[in-house]
Amino acid sequence: MKAQEKAFDGIRLSGFLAILFILVILGASIFMFTLKQPWSIVLGIIGALCAIFMCYGLIIIQPNNSRVMTFFGKYVGTIIENGFFWVNPLLLKTKVTLRIFNLNLEPIKVNDKVGNPVMIGAVVVWRIKDTYKATFDISGDVKSFVQIQSDAALRQVAGMYAYDTNETTDKVTLRSDNEGEVTKRLEDELNSRLTLAGIEVVEARINYLAYASEIAGVMLRRQQADAIIAARERIVEGAVSMVHLALEKLEKDSIVELDEEKKATMVSNLLVVLCADESAQPVINTGTLYQ
Repeated sequence: MKAQEKAFDGIRLSGFLAILFILVILGASIFMFTLKQPWSIVLGIIGALCAIFMCYGLIIIQPNNSRVMTFFGKYVGTIIENGFFWVNPLLLKTKVTLRIFNLNLEPIKVNDKVGNPVMIGAVVVWRIKDTYKATFDISGDVKSFVQIQSDAALRQVAGMYAYDTNETTDKVTLRSDNEGEVTKRLEDELNSRLTLAGIEVVEARINYLAYASEIAGVMLRRQQADAIIAARERIVEGAVSMVHLALEKLEKDSIVELDEEKKATMVSNLLVVLCADESAQPVINTGTLYQ
């Protein structure tokens, strides 16, 4: 959306020059009081009131802060420059900070793409880019607006992806976001919601992800089973390779001649030894393989 913020182009003087002018008026007012004439006392009172009134026009703007200026309800601009200034005392000066904020979204329960309840939390880094929208286009506190919209965006993005690849054939999941697609989608969703309030999302990322408590135990056992199966496959693959290497070495070096039955027995014994969870107990055979 088009930015509605504009620079303040009204009367703006150096604050130190304004203080000097106020002191001059106060000095003149005190001098009028010393004359002790009716007209001089009136002038002294008017001068003192003018000096006090002018003090309301002094403002100090620190780095990464601004003042949104309104004149009887009409927006007249924003002062972003840092320093000590004096402006029209009748202007309403609203302070708007341009500094970067961190929002830590507490883990919330949502359903992922396949319907599993998960707990997900995020960190959002944001700042105000358009002071007009942040001041006049939303009702209430800006931080509360960011909190509510970020919660809604996180819920929507979490429902677009599965928790893990075990639940879907999609390459990108909430847990395995190697290319940053989920993070980019979350940032885009936040920007689309917060741009209405003149807010820019600097960074957004998921900082907490887990199954909900009611299915956490079941999913943990499933993950353990998948890990055991993967480990078994790796062990069997390695054992077969070792047996094949052993048979080739025995045949190449002519250490012993084995017929098919002896090879089968040797393969069986080696696979039992290599694939067993516990250490194998050696048995000494005093006879032959055929007795």
